[in-house]
Amino acid sequence: MQVGFVGTGAMGAEMARHVASAGFAVSAFDTDAEALRVATQDDVTAADSLAALAAASDIIVVVVANDAQSRAVVTEILSCDLRDGAVIAVAATNHPRTMIELGAACDAKGIGFVDAPVCYGLQGARDGNLVSLCGGTAEAVDRIRPVLMAYSRSVEHLGPVGTGQLGKACNNMMHWAACVANYETLALAKSCGIDAQTMRETLLKCPARNTTLERWDTTRFTWHQKDMDVVLDLSQQAGLALPLFGAVDQLVKRLGPDQVRALLHEPQAQYLGQPIVARSLAEVTAEE
Repeated sequence: MQVGFVGTGAMGAEMARHVASAGFAVSAFDTDAEALRVATQDDVTAADSLAALAAASDIIVVVVANDAQSRAVVTEILSCDLRDGAVIAVAATNHPRTMIELGAACDAKGIGFVDAPVCYGLQGARDGNLVSLCGGTAEAVDRIRPVLMAYSRSVEHLGPVGTGQLGKACNNMMHWAACVANYETLALAKSCGIDAQTMRETLLKCPARNTTLERWDTTRFTWHQKDMDVVLDLSQQAGLALPLFGAVDQLVKRLGPDQVRALLHEPQAQYLGQPIVARSLAEVTAEE
């Protein structure tokens, strides 16, 4: 199969590299000429245009930043002369509604469509160890599965178009909730006399261990605002109250990598505008 990648940023470039290493013929296109140059130095070839990539590909993987870009790319692809049996897979994290709209547009043209967002971020892309969460027909998912497995540890088919993004939203809910819980937990440890990094390393050996805590040193807090907006929009549409995640939405938007670094490695840290004062446990418990 000929595989095309649209979007050769940090994630897309690594994913394309793994697919080429798995023996597929891979071409790529990006409007950023420098990103495309870097991504096409080895076995990945550069396409002259999106139309040229679309016409030459059996499977097109879209790795862009947001819903608007996914709409623009898929719409342009559908205006091209595509191969019989072509499938478009959107690996970006988008709203399920966007995927349903694009899936319907592809179906009207007789083109397969799968929403296939990934978990484990940039490090997972580098390692070829992502998890692909897929929404689409069984036929379409099975057709692209060998390509997705080139950069994934697992390909999970969750249901019809849109459910891949719903699955990613569920993953993101747990991740951002863990970010808030981890920060508050380590803030308590620090304020009562235990070094926060020491507490983190200890918790990784305890039942409280979580994947977010494992990667706490490298958590960049990217896309949390968009992720939580999707979750709360879906819950409102479903008529489902999620009071905990309403609070998580507000709290996680006030955290970032600088706060985490300060909490773990610096003498002064803060939470919600208040200083986290490092004192001994004896000092804290002596107060009435």
